[in-house]
Amino acid sequence: MAHTFEGSGLSSAHSHPPHRSPYPPIDDYAFLSDCETTCLIARNGAVEWMCLPRPDSPSVFGAILDRSAGYFRIGPHDRTVPAARRYLPGGLILETTWQTETGWIVVRDALVMAPWHAVQERSRTHTRTPTDWDAEHMLLRTVRCVSGTVELEVSCAPAFDYHRAPARWEYTGKVYEEATAYCTAGEPGEHPELRLTTDLRLGLEDGEARARTRMRKGDKAFVALSWSDVPCPGTYEEAAAKMAETADFWREWITTGRFPDHPWRSYLQRSALTLKGLTYAPTGALLAAATTSLPETPGGERNWDYRYAWVRDSTFALWGLYTLGLDREADAFFAFISDASRSEDGTLQPLQVMYGVGGERVLTESQLEHLCGYDGARPVRIGNDAYHQVQHDIWGAMLDSVYLHARTRRHMPQSFWPAVKRIVGQAEQHWRLPDRGIWEVRGEPQHFTSSKVMCWVALDRGARLARTHGRPDYAVRWEAVADEIKADILAHGVDERGVFTQRYGHPSLDASALLVVLLRFLPADDPRVRATVLAIEDELTEDGLVLRYRVDSTDDGLTGEEGTFTICSFWLVSALVEIGEVERARILCERLLGYASPLKLYAEEIDPRSGRHLGNFPQAFTHLAQINAVVHVIRAEEQIAAGEFQPARRAP
Repeated sequence: MAHTFEGSGLSSAHSHPPHRSPYPPIDDYAFLSDCETTCLIARNGAVEWMCLPRPDSPSVFGAILDRSAGYFRIGPHDRTVPAARRYLPGGLILETTWQTETGWIVVRDALVMAPWHAVQERSRTHTRTPTDWDAEHMLLRTVRCVSGTVELEVSCAPAFDYHRAPARWEYTGKVYEEATAYCTAGEPGEHPELRLTTDLRLGLEDGEARARTRMRKGDKAFVALSWSDVPCPGTYEEAAAKMAETADFWREWITTGRFPDHPWRSYLQRSALTLKGLTYAPTGALLAAATTSLPETPGGERNWDYRYAWVRDSTFALWGLYTLGLDREADAFFAFISDASRSEDGTLQPLQVMYGVGGERVLTESQLEHLCGYDGARPVRIGNDAYHQVQHDIWGAMLDSVYLHARTRRHMPQSFWPAVKRIVGQAEQHWRLPDRGIWEVRGEPQHFTSSKVMCWVALDRGARLARTHGRPDYAVRWEAVADEIKADILAHGVDERGVFTQRYGHPSLDASALLVVLLRFLPADDPRVRATVLAIEDELTEDGLVLRYRVDSTDDGLTGEEGTFTICSFWLVSALVEIGEVERARILCERLLGYASPLKLYAEEIDPRSGRHLGNFPQAFTHLAQINAVVHVIRAEEQIAAGEFQPARRAP
């Protein structure tokens, strides 16, 4: 596959710099999910990223990281740029419209959802309560010719195990309607078998399953790729019925949310759908992103595997999901984090920074030296060694989650109390020590101010939970420690200007200081809060977008630059609302929404000079921060006449 993307495309806010690359821009990918599997589809109609059977499994299509690492394309044989692409309203079904010199076709893609079908035996992967729907483990692609004639081309070329193992195709149907791809390496059952079913005629050539036909107005076709025993459709009508069921699932789900009647409603819904797609339904885990090793710096080494669940995401996930009324997903993620913090016999384990989507505790990092990397960015990493880092913010994140969870139910379950005591105890024991910080730096541990703030959150929320649980003795003790932590932060984490710094004894700024107001460490009218928010807005931005920190003043153990972190820019929106700068917040929020991809998705970073998205995609943390920022602005504007700014998350 050697399609070249001139200029790397356009974002909705800026033109990308001239650059001839075989890789599409990151923000040009479409994202699909069935809440167990995810995939990314380039604008040329090729699935270029898909891992099976879980999102953190080895890839079967990996062209996003190496143009020879597997793809699955459907489209006109002589076109690579479609006339239009969109999601069908209210879901994760992609519709691509193609125009050729002789006609028009419409392709629809979905990872199929269907009514719960595990009725003969229990699921081997589900630990959460079954719902009415379940994934069918099938990528379905339908085609309709709506005008003229079009030469349609199908090419499926898997590359198992991150392109480390070749595929062998065999016909498994009666004639040409079905073929199956097998991995030629490894033990039996180690790699999935890919069954390709269609009403076209398949040919098997050079490791690919191919089909080519001339479609005329009114003609319809389907191609289904399956990796389970669920029957594939045999006709276009059956395929269309599965597509309709999938649409029903997504529309039924999105109607459970509460979305304001506002022009920004569509952004909130798209973020909610993206977060739902990044959940792993069997366990309730929330992936940080669907990909690994998409670079934070073009051609650089800041490439990480984000296909895991971070504890710190729990607080921000619950803020966003509860705000939109999506309680079931919030509860499932909270249950996942609770399960992951215990061993199989129920014994409490030390809280980790992150876990595998099945609750795995060991995520050993390695490099795939044989892959070129996205647009030459190497190394390509799988696994993430941050799982064993010491990061003190996780205790506060976890207990803020417990507190928010308990507050929505007006009580705390008895079973939570032992975990609360243990986590508060860890924060109490370690808050004076240095750590790696919220950004997981790989330099030397430091006394990061935001880590100390999160330790304060752990003690503060623990004390509140103790009172709710009828244990004032613990509450009094923990409140005293919280006061001690706060005094230490105010003595050592604030400079002479009254601005919160990145770390003790150093004037560097850090966007995580915005959490001081968002987590209610200090009230919004405290002059140190205002000074910090405005200092970050003025001094830690590039073209108005917020950096995490300045790489030249922070030992993060890496080389090269990075783009602005979109989550930090959305944090600034929320913080500006908190200090009463609603108009400035609205302007920044509107600008950030303009940077969304053509399909309203976000990667981790944005290059402010070009508008290009950088880092893994789509990024859950970014979409969570977007939800909270947008709701902050909407609620503030609705109540501005009364002079009250109600944030997306009520004060404790």
